[in-house]
Amino acid sequence: MEKNIDDALKIRQLAMDHNKFFEESIPLIASENIMSPLAMEMLLTDFGFRYAEGLPHHRYYQGNFFVDQVEDLTIDLAKRLFRADQADPRPVSGTGANTAAIYALAKPGDKVAAPPLSGGGHISAAKFGAMGLRGVNVVNYPFDVDNMNIDVDKTIKFIQAEKPKVCLFGQSVFLFPTPIKQLNDAFREVGCKVWYDGAHVLGLIAGGRFQDPLREGADIITGSTHKTLPGPQHGIMLGKTDEETWKGLQRAIFPGTISNHHLNSMAALGVTLAEELEFGKAYADQIISNAKALAEELSSAGFKVLGENNGFTESHTLVMDVRNYGGGKFAAEAMENAHIIANKNLLPWDDNKKSQDPSGIRIGTQEVTRIGFGKSEMKEIAALIADVVIRKKPPQGIINAVGELKAAHGEIKYCFGKMKPYSYIRIAE
Repeated sequence: MEKNIDDALKIRQLAMDHNKFFEESIPLIASENIMSPLAMEMLLTDFGFRYAEGLPHHRYYQGNFFVDQVEDLTIDLAKRLFRADQADPRPVSGTGANTAAIYALAKPGDKVAAPPLSGGGHISAAKFGAMGLRGVNVVNYPFDVDNMNIDVDKTIKFIQAEKPKVCLFGQSVFLFPTPIKQLNDAFREVGCKVWYDGAHVLGLIAGGRFQDPLREGADIITGSTHKTLPGPQHGIMLGKTDEETWKGLQRAIFPGTISNHHLNSMAALGVTLAEELEFGKAYADQIISNAKALAEELSSAGFKVLGENNGFTESHTLVMDVRNYGGGKFAAEAMENAHIIANKNLLPWDDNKKSQDPSGIRIGTQEVTRIGFGKSEMKEIAALIADVVIRKKPPQGIINAVGELKAAHGEIKYCFGKMKPYSYIRIAE
């Protein structure tokens, strides 16, 4: 028994150590964020222990009177925020939402077009990911490396030639809006469904920035809810499509890919959507402003930042080619040792075999923006990264500078209520 207690307490201590590490680090992972105190509170409620299979007011379990009301509110908030005709907050992750979309829109053997992995595409749309496991025939759009986006003219011809059943857009390296409007004639010509994976840019879309997929030609949007949308690790599906297609998508969510849908996370998502209706525009504006400023500063410091032809980025994300400084693996690990947290990333010229040692580093500004960093701090971050990666200074001095910079930003912004970041589980001993 003593060992069991020790192991439980060790896990708790590791969680506390993790919190302290991030409290003293600069978080630049493009796929992460932190929640507001009100949203965080939802994760600690009894919702987290209950089941609610099915749709609101048509459940397979009793005891869902309050859950149904929360889900109704969350659906309504999502429709208002994204100006969507349909919304389903039941997917428990972005990849789960993607898997449901694959099941609903494509059968084994059907052709689905998607961005290539080396052009920022997501692994769920890869031949070895959810699409491949579904037996879907994945074909990749032509990619324009200079502009870090799909090549419009070549993609029009590609769609006309390949005649995919589904055209999927959306990336993990999502620097610039997808030119959906320019492709609409090609979509209509081949009669395909248009699916937009907005996981990375969902908060920017919510804030009226980046692009508006449902007005530009997309039938559905899928996404995770914890990147630029600063909510729980959960998923969502949004629609502006015919009723038959939407019912098929909902069946693919339940019972197709989930049973229960993590009710505490759904409640946290609802709170986040309400906060985005209030603060989302200002938050999205600052995220993009910071990303542009950081890209400029990193370029001035000597890094090759991609997308320069178009101003480096129009999102929260920027990517650097660090082959001249040891490669992506070296740079990411050296930055981590100095308490600057980013990730190594494939660049368009990398093949998939290089995934563990690619050419690039991916950086996102959504989390540092959430705790109040602005353009002046972007200059400081760029200088610290250059000290680590280019000048290869010892980490301890960088750690001290990172700690001082982080200590000056002790409150989560763009939300209801106030709380110090990274302090969620500091409960009484």
